[in-house]
Amino acid sequence: MLEFYGIFPVVFSLIVLQLCHSIYRWRNPKCKGRLPPGSMGFPIIAETFEFMTPYDFSSVVSPYLKKRISRYNSKVFRTSLFGAKVIISTDHEVNMEMAKSSTQLGATESLRRLFGENSDFLQRKEIHKYVRNLTSRFVGPENLKTNLIQDIYVLSRNYFEMDDKAISSSFDIKEAATKMVVDLIVKKVIGEMESEAVRELGLCWTAFRTNWFSFSYSVLGTTVYRFVKMVRLWTLIEPSILSQETTPGILAATVKLVADHPDVMEELKREHDAVIENQGDNQAGLTWEEYKSMTFTHMVIKETLRFTSAQPTVHRIPTEDAQVGGYTVPAGWLFFGIPLVHFDEEKYEDPLKFNPWRWKGKDLHGTLSKDYIPFGAGATLCVGSEFAKCIIAVFLHHLSRFRWSLDPKTRVLRRYMLMFPAGCRVEIAKELSDQS
Repeated sequence: MLEFYGIFPVVFSLIVLQLCHSIYRWRNPKCKGRLPPGSMGFPIIAETFEFMTPYDFSSVVSPYLKKRISRYNSKVFRTSLFGAKVIISTDHEVNMEMAKSSTQLGATESLRRLFGENSDFLQRKEIHKYVRNLTSRFVGPENLKTNLIQDIYVLSRNYFEMDDKAISSSFDIKEAATKMVVDLIVKKVIGEMESEAVRELGLCWTAFRTNWFSFSYSVLGTTVYRFVKMVRLWTLIEPSILSQETTPGILAATVKLVADHPDVMEELKREHDAVIENQGDNQAGLTWEEYKSMTFTHMVIKETLRFTSAQPTVHRIPTEDAQVGGYTVPAGWLFFGIPLVHFDEEKYEDPLKFNPWRWKGKDLHGTLSKDYIPFGAGATLCVGSEFAKCIIAVFLHHLSRFRWSLDPKTRVLRRYMLMFPAGCRVEIAKELSDQS
């Protein structure tokens, strides 16, 4: 017994020393080059909770980013999120350089646990390119032009239909858009499904968006558990679904911004009334030409994408050390590029103001330019960008035919995605511009 008490302090001291050594190595990672400034925090937890803290939609740049850019006097810094070593960049030149580099798609450990190592979404560049090509055939402009635009028109119109005796109705925009996208993709890729299976898949999508960046361990009753349960079905359609995971949030934010700007709402109504008038008695749907002719609608969408893009749009994991902006991004580290160029006063006049008219006379259909990257850049440029814009435009087309208002409780928060704590419920009154 005496021998035990004599050895215990030694063993305890060794454990403490080893723990301190491990923490020191974590907080001071080795690198052959020059790491960006920053702090790794404590293992696992690190700065995750501060990074995850929601902030007001009008703030644009998160307090987390502001604090670190100011503290390190650098637009590029290192940190640890969700147990992974991460380099975050708000420097546009660095982001574009990384986007063009030959690296893997960025993914956190939470995504690997959710999808599995063999998921197409997490595969090496060659397989990812192949999957992108397949997805592009489905949601690309050609298929949109010949097939999907009419399906989008019909599915979105269903949410605006009311009984003859009804004066008004209401629905949650984000929930409606989620169900619409899942319905559309499931029917095209898999075929007809039971409504309960479609509903469950919609819940899985919600779980994915909620746990994109999180500590994702499957516990009975959690959204992660629901997601993992449906992974086999999900893998059949994941390339198409993943390309559209932000669309419902962007659509809801678009409607919120339009509701907050009556002049924008009025101009949208004027444009869509003109489209309907030009159709005459033939109002069976929308043609591709009519969709492309919605100039102001595309200006609104482009401005919304600029205004809402304050989350990482460039994700990379270098397979070997990468040199960018005078810093080294070590192999195996996550790189998150955040497009704060969208709020650069040198690039955009009054960038914190929502102003669709800033795009007048400019290219409205391009998804990428030197100072505009809402859909990412490089090898991982979103292949479903036109699909997403088409959904938003068609939805606005239907909405503009009604007298409508948003629930006063509607509030938008930013995190790594847009959040609507009280939902985004719209009430439509049965007073159509083409009412008979």
